[in-house]
Amino acid sequence: MFYPLLRRLAFTLGPETAHRLSIAALKLLQAGQAKPALTHPLLTQDLWGIRFPNPVGLAAGYDKNAELPLVWSRLGFGFAELGTLTAHAQPGNPRPRIFRLPRHGALINRLGFNNAGADAAAARLAPLLSTPRPVPLGFNLGKSRTTPIEAAADDYCRSCAAVFPFADYLVVNVSSPNTPELRTLQEPERLARLLDALLTRIHELAHAANTTPTPLLIKIAPDLTDRQIVEVVRLARDVGVAGLIATNTTVKRPGLGLAEYEAGGLSGRPLAARATEVVRLAYRASEEKLPIIGVGGIFSAEDAYERIRAGASLIQIYTGMVYEGPFLARRIVRGLIRILEREGVSRLPQAVGSGA
Repeated sequence: MFYPLLRRLAFTLGPETAHRLSIAALKLLQAGQAKPALTHPLLTQDLWGIRFPNPVGLAAGYDKNAELPLVWSRLGFGFAELGTLTAHAQPGNPRPRIFRLPRHGALINRLGFNNAGADAAAARLAPLLSTPRPVPLGFNLGKSRTTPIEAAADDYCRSCAAVFPFADYLVVNVSSPNTPELRTLQEPERLARLLDALLTRIHELAHAANTTPTPLLIKIAPDLTDRQIVEVVRLARDVGVAGLIATNTTVKRPGLGLAEYEAGGLSGRPLAARATEVVRLAYRASEEKLPIIGVGGIFSAEDAYERIRAGASLIQIYTGMVYEGPFLARRIVRGLIRILEREGVSRLPQAVGSGA
């Protein structure tokens, strides 16, 4: 494999420089002819009225400005989540703000939702209205840093309206550790008001467009207590949220030594155990009624299958690609096919929650 050499070269560059170069390379790839999604009868699923050709998705945070909506099928992905987008353009936190931890297979980031804003993304995405999409697209929405927490609902609703025409699903991100006070929106009363406002706005937009409401998911933090997770999941189910994403990055530093002194959210292998626990807990708390996207520390088909057995219908990767290469999704998809055949599972949904 050539990627270990490429990774060594990339790791001589700063993380953000390497990331920008990867975006540029993928833009060249996207300019070519669209490629059908990698799929197999064992893996296809219909969730929220959306056909997913395979369960491996790109996690939010990689394509923050929705510059690459059509490239992901070429890398083996079955769906992609773009953003995080905010209502107002913002530069994010001061640099340096991404830190590699190669010995742990991890990253720490304190980017702070750096993006050009939801309106700019919508303008860039306009051609999608007349272009077939190889895979479903989700859009992850965050709160603008300058918006007071009391005005968060209006801020999210503005972003929602901007990207609504392009979204197969929408995600309310209230769990990033890098925007001040953002995680307070996971408190039940605040969360209920925010979700109610967003669901109302989605129904208004759908009515105006004469279409069905876009499913809304909520992305939760791994640092909530088990009791808080149960409360959030039950609230989400009761107000009409379509699904959950578990989990965001963690502010905890399990076994990382001096890395604990670098502020930001930790992703990668050290997050895997807790992320799996949260998926299992959320699956049980939802009474199997809310599909879950599992994310955090997934580096292989075996990791993905463990998350599926814990209760995830879909999984997402990002940090794993940094360490395992851009075709990790393709390897996971092919590995899942082998695992399901070996286990005698005739369709992926039969495995979801089998180990919960």
